[in-house]
Amino acid sequence: MADRPYALRAVPGFQSNVPGIQLAAQTSHNASDEDLQFFQQLGIEWIMLGVNDPELHSAEHYKQFVTRFAQYDMQIYRIANHSVHNVPEITLNLPGRDEKIEEFIQFIRNLGEAGIRYNTYAHMGNGIWSSGRTTRRGGMSARTLDIKNATGHWIDDTFEGDLTHGREYSEDELWENYEYMIRKIAPVAEEAGVFIGIHPDDPPVYALGGIPRCMFGNFAGYKRAMDIADSPNIGVCLCVGCWLEGGKQGMGAGVEEAVHYFGERKKLFKIHFRNVTNPMPEPWTETLMDDGYQDMHKVMQALRAVEFDGAIIPDHIPQILGGNRAGIAYSIAYMRALVQAVNNESGGPV
Repeated sequence: MADRPYALRAVPGFQSNVPGIQLAAQTSHNASDEDLQFFQQLGIEWIMLGVNDPELHSAEHYKQFVTRFAQYDMQIYRIANHSVHNVPEITLNLPGRDEKIEEFIQFIRNLGEAGIRYNTYAHMGNGIWSSGRTTRRGGMSARTLDIKNATGHWIDDTFEGDLTHGREYSEDELWENYEYMIRKIAPVAEEAGVFIGIHPDDPPVYALGGIPRCMFGNFAGYKRAMDIADSPNIGVCLCVGCWLEGGKQGMGAGVEEAVHYFGERKKLFKIHFRNVTNPMPEPWTETLMDDGYQDMHKVMQALRAVEFDGAIIPDHIPQILGGNRAGIAYSIAYMRALVQAVNNESGGPV
């Protein structure tokens, strides 16, 4: 196999029979055998695994998950631990910050011990915001956001109002808190052989509830955050949908430009492949991949141009008739066709 441009491919055990853009899906730790057979039938190579039981966050349990998914010809790309994802204590320097960072450190070490080489981290202090759900093409149900009438949510917490945490926070505070965290996390990630992709803010609005979204809500902030981390193991989980929510004007760069910038610097570790109706400031709604304002073929062409060699997943799939599997199958088929198209246009896989 030829040398790969991405650090993930240099990690023993983090390999695939087919190089280039890989297809992945998300599921939970209690997925049924039928669920896994469904993913196997779709030809999915990678699983993004959500583990919601705190008792299962150990290297030993992670190894058991690896063994189970291997029986269905799939590898685990990422394990989600919501306890160390979107953590107000870390982002806002609230009481318990150091304890949360230590929990994050142990989580990274557990991943490394289990041979899982990637984690997505989000740095939002007051959750993901939305205005509930609305309908799209043919009556499908989809998340929508009107920033004038929205609330934030994360796990069991709800955030609303002008000051979700009692006061306004400054950009300088947010940057100091990020730097404090990443200086502790990056060396551990390097030692454990785990790569961390930081997810964009959702939505990427400058300030929500008194908290600036100055780091991962725009292109310039992302570049600065990567420079501060200064680690080959800290990079980007590029959620195309979040980037499109902000739009070229709001983000300071279009999504294709972001793919080229981070991809050429080997900082692009994972892709959330989704679309929305329009950028802010107007209200927007999440869509199926072919039903939004972005031509997703162009995004895939950009990924192929930078020789992206990692996983892409459908995310926030609107609910269509036929149940959860119908939307997953639709999305995977659409993505597979685009991957085949851009590979054919470029003379084959990477």
